[in-house]
Amino acid sequence: MAKTNIPTNFKQFIIERSKGYCEYCQCPSDFSTELFSIEHIIPRSKNGSDELDNLAYACIGCNIYKSDKTEFVDVVSQSLSNLYNPRTMNWADHFVWDESSTVILGKTAIGRATIEALKLNRRPVKNLRRALIAIGEHPPSEE
Repeated sequence: MAKTNIPTNFKQFIIERSKGYCEYCQCPSDFSTELFSIEHIIPRSKNGSDELDNLAYACIGCNIYKSDKTEFVDVVSQSLSNLYNPRTMNWADHFVWDESSTVILGKTAIGRATIEALKLNRRPVKNLRRALIAIGEHPPSEE
């Protein structure tokens, strides 16, 4: 993976824009044991830029699972679907919390494909959500 030199002011803006949450799995960076990263929505390997509209704040798990993917198979239609783009799409249009608020459900092909590709409901993330619920820190507000 090629290193990029994203300006510090861009990084700060991206963190503030995300309100400190992974823009995919919605986990807060304040409660993570791992550093979050600035992720290229369209990877540089697919000619994605270092511009703000192509950068997202992501936990290490989502960033690793996403890798250079921009599409994945929707489990319902069994067709390729684009992955969720936090710059051009609204999270609530594609995802919803289950009744326990520990599992993300896909409302659309994009949501379902993203859940599978990035493993948004991996066990450690669900455990973190349970702990955050217990202290009143989950789910994130929709503001």
